[in-house]
Amino acid sequence: MIHRQDIEGLKRRYPEGTRIRLNQMNDPYHPVEPGTMGIVKYVDDAGTVHVVWDNGRALGLIPGEDSFSVVEYQATPGMITQEMG
Repeated sequence: MIHRQDIEGLKRRYPEGTRIRLNQMNDPYHPVEPGTMGIVKYVDDAGTVHVVWDNGRALGLIPGEDSFSVVEYQATPGMITQEMG
C-alpha cells in the first residue's frame, strides 16, 4: 500500500503539464510504445500518473512498475530532468 505522503510527493514531482518520455510499460495487453512522449494530466490518489500520449492515447503509468523519464517540467521552473523506473 502506498502512503499518503508518497502520493503527495508524486503529485509535486509530476505536476500537470510535465512532459515525459516512456522507456518501458509493464502492460501485457495494450502497452504504449517505448519512446512515446506525453504530457501528465494528473496524479490520482492511488499514485497513478495519468498521461495523454502524443499518439492520442490516454493511459496511466505506475511509478516503480513502468519506466519513464521527465523531459521537461512545465509547472516548476528550475527542476532538473530525472528518470523513474
